[in-house]
Amino acid sequence: MSNRSEKMATWPIGKLLFSMGLPAVFSMLIQALYNVVDTIYISKYSQDALFAIGVVTPMVMVGLAIALGGGVGISTLVARKLGERNKNEADAVASTGLLLTFIHVFITMLICLLFGKTFIRLFTNREEIIALAYSYMSICMFVCFGQHFAIFLERLMQAQSNMLMPMFAQLFGALTNIILDPILIFGTKTIPAMGIAGAAYATVLGQIVQFLLCMFFYRKSEVAIRLKDIKLEFNRIKDIYAVGLPTMIMNMVGSLTTILMNSILVKFSEDAVSSLSLYFKVQSFVFMPVFGFTQGALPILSYNYGAYNKERYLATEKLYLLTNVAILFVGTLLFRFKTDLVLSFFTMNESLYSITTRAFHIICLCFVPAAISISFGTVFQSFGQGIYSMIQSFLRQIILLVPIAYFLSTFNDLDLVWWAYPIAEIIVTLIFIPLTINTYRKHFDH
Repeated sequence: MSNRSEKMATWPIGKLLFSMGLPAVFSMLIQALYNVVDTIYISKYSQDALFAIGVVTPMVMVGLAIALGGGVGISTLVARKLGERNKNEADAVASTGLLLTFIHVFITMLICLLFGKTFIRLFTNREEIIALAYSYMSICMFVCFGQHFAIFLERLMQAQSNMLMPMFAQLFGALTNIILDPILIFGTKTIPAMGIAGAAYATVLGQIVQFLLCMFFYRKSEVAIRLKDIKLEFNRIKDIYAVGLPTMIMNMVGSLTTILMNSILVKFSEDAVSSLSLYFKVQSFVFMPVFGFTQGALPILSYNYGAYNKERYLATEKLYLLTNVAILFVGTLLFRFKTDLVLSFFTMNESLYSITTRAFHIICLCFVPAAISISFGTVFQSFGQGIYSMIQSFLRQIILLVPIAYFLSTFNDLDLVWWAYPIAEIIVTLIFIPLTINTYRKHFDH
């Protein structure tokens, strides 16, 4: 047994979860800087550019959804095979994952090429906004290889309980983005101002730095990537996408939901669309720690399911759930009572400031129920039943959130629309509590 596998099997759960979760939390917070720093500088550049980013962010996030789905599916299966003491198959999964990542990059580029401008025109006929939005979108999606391959390698390292190296890679990638943002957006004596395109270039260059560092750090990993193992073997690919595809769809559903919400909000004003974009950028700092602990918890849960260790599995899930609830409870207090401090980083007009403040106060009521839902979704992923996580996400966002928001919008009161978020989240949580308990019992009590 390798030192890392021994760590997964023998370390105390609290020490193990936090040793794996905290570096991932830090990594995810760093990741949140990519979009937030862009938005801070863009808000200073122009309100039109801020609206343009709000319009195209859901489409850009489709590429991220594909990358995350692939990374989660590959790494979860690798962790499970390591738990089963089947290193050869873990190597084969990782090697096949390399080919799948190339395919994911191509799909992301194709989506932008085929649907980019048509998508933007759904929300505006202003040619200046269309030009700004497509400039940002095309750069982020055509130069997406850094993002995809960085996530692929990071998730492989995390599957082997190596959380520090992905953190360092993300740190230097984010620092690259932060340094380049003001230079490329506003220009210098020698570099011309690029505006919104400069924000996109800063982002993709940061992702490329992150990928190159991941390549360097991966050299000494336990799981090997070998060209001879790159085979399109049906059962292996099926197992990867059993978790990966639902994760992709879940994240794409998030993008689709934002698109549909924007179509509702734009009827009120462009500022309403910008306010939702600002909310998602800022709330990432609250939710990213939860997603960081998810990255730490999922390999532990998958490993202990592969090893059929019920006690360690249950102890991990309980601690993980309590941690998520605590984080998002603090987040609720921050959004409700420290809104002025949070919004002070952005430049905005009075109307946008007022709308965004109300949105923050109302939507944050969904945070604690969301902590429970996220924790339950990880249980399904660890069992290789990502389909349930997908159903959970689809129910929350498409079946409940959008119809509720549309219904409330008919009262012509924007504040009512924001209430759709906590209402949908509470309903989903209540539905999935018994389903999660039954799924756990099905896999361990037989």
